[in-house]
Amino acid sequence: MPYAVALGVELTEARPQVARGRLEWSAERCTAGGVLHGGALMALADSVGAVCAYLNLPAGAGTATVESKTNFFRAVRQGGVRAVAKPLHVGGTFIVVQTDLYDDRDRRVGQTTQSQAVIAPRPAPAG
Repeated sequence: MPYAVALGVELTEARPQVARGRLEWSAERCTAGGVLHGGALMALADSVGAVCAYLNLPAGAGTATVESKTNFFRAVRQGGVRAVAKPLHVGGTFIVVQTDLYDDRDRRVGQTTQSQAVIAPRPAPAG
C-alpha cells in the first residue's frame, strides 16, 4: 500500500486471525500542538485493518473500506503507536474488522471498527 508506506506504517504481523502494525511519532505527523494527528492514527488503523480483511477474502476477491468509525481515548506526544486488527465478522459481502491502537506504555489510544466490502472478481470478457 503506497500511501501507508509513505506515511511510515510498518506491518509487523499478518495472519487472517490478527494483523499488527506500527507508526512512530514524528513532528511531520502531528497537529500544531505536537500531538500525533488523528488522521495519521486513522490511516494506521485503516491500513492494518485492510490487511486483516484482505487475508480473510475468498480466492480472487478484492476489498475496499466502505465504513470506518474511530474513537480516540488519549493523545500521543512521543514514541509510537501499535495497531492490532482482528476480524469481528467474515461474510460473503462484508468483513468487519476491529483495530485497537496502543501507545508505548500499552495504553489504549483509540479503537477503529471498519467494514470492508468483499469485491468478487469480474469474469473475463468473452471471446
